[in-house]
Amino acid sequence: MESIKERKSELRRMVWRMLEELNVARFPRPVYGRIPNFVGAEEAGLRIVKTDLWMNASVVKANPDSPQRILRERALFEGKTVIMATPRLLNGFIILDPKNMPSSKIKYASTIKGALAYGGRLKLDEIPAVDLVITGCVAVDREGRRLGKGGGYSELEYGILREIGVIDEGTPIVTNVHDLQIVEGIPMELHDLTVDVISTPSKLITVKTRGWRPEGVYWSMLGDRINLEVVRELMALKRRT
Repeated sequence: MESIKERKSELRRMVWRMLEELNVARFPRPVYGRIPNFVGAEEAGLRIVKTDLWMNASVVKANPDSPQRILRERALFEGKTVIMATPRLLNGFIILDPKNMPSSKIKYASTIKGALAYGGRLKLDEIPAVDLVITGCVAVDREGRRLGKGGGYSELEYGILREIGVIDEGTPIVTNVHDLQIVEGIPMELHDLTVDVISTPSKLITVKTRGWRPEGVYWSMLGDRINLEVVRELMALKRRT
């Protein structure tokens, strides 16, 4: 019988292959092993900025991947604060505050390289309350279950932010993907995330029933994926409570 991890891997390979073979994948290519960039990422992102969830948010937490760059850019242009985890959490979380950068640099600051240049390093107890989470996906289903690229960092970042109390069960999570990334029946594990809104170049899907959300960090599942400095910060915060 196929295991959950095997099924997840199979779905990832299927989506990556479709995006490449149908030539809707976009730089950086090949998309295998990545949160895939795709033709229409901007159109899919701009559907999200028309939602009430977006308009009511002042602080957004965003992933650093290419297809979500348009959302980071729009957030900064609209005066929203962007919280972003550095790749593999090697330098924890950073804050991008549009008040602290020239408007001419916002587009650059929305890229990974630019965010690292203009973002300020945050200690965990300095992270403000987050109104909206933007996440990238390799695949997602209509019930809001998502697949990342397999490293588990989106779930880890979410778990850390739950642990420190800047997000909760009700904090909305959105994603923009290509229509080909919508699949059927993604299996779930304890640490997995679900999303509330799925935006594609052709449509906006609002998930009817919110799915499972991790309640914090599941330490037994971490292995060596988390920066020891982040662990020390998190444990220090937990000791205070």
